Amino acid sequence: MIFPCLWMFWQVLCNFKPTLSQAMNLIDIAALSQSSGVPTSTLRYYEELGLIQSCARHGLRRQYDEQTLTQLALISLGKAAGFSLEQIKGMFGQDGAPNLSRPVLRDRADAIDDQVRRLKALRDTLRHVAECPAPSHMQCPKFLQLLRVIQPKAGDAKPKRSQRQRQGK
Repeated sequence: MIFPCLWMFWQVLCNFKPTLSQAMNLIDIAALSQSSGVPTSTLRYYEELGLIQSCARHGLRRQYDEQTLTQLALISLGKAAGFSLEQIKGMFGQDGAPNLSRPVLRDRADAIDDQVRRLKALRDTLRHVAECPAPSHMQCPKFLQLLRVIQPKAGDAKPKRSQRQRQGK
């Protein structure tokens, strides 16, 4: 009686062929979204831009390799640092591995330093204005100085970019 059960088990074992996702340790789009915190619509958009790529499909669902989690972390870091998606795309090699340019990173770090200095000055001015004993903000010399500094000059106006231009299409 035990032999037929063993025979069936042996047949199943011999005929077992792992699916691609089991063999390659692939992550379903929903699981990737949950693990990374990136919505599935954004994952599809990143794939459309060439920032990430799916390796396979299981039915209609896209499957990604584990390296995609690292790519998504780098994309998030790049966005936080102020890089455009097009610039971030250039930070990956053909195989999807990070290929970061040190001079570009140094330049961006310098730009962030400048931004931090400006924001600290703005913060200090706003705190002063909030505590200023002048009867009106318009009578506070520091507030008036801030207005003069941030007032756009005639040649400073930038044309607005369309949604399509911002996305690089």
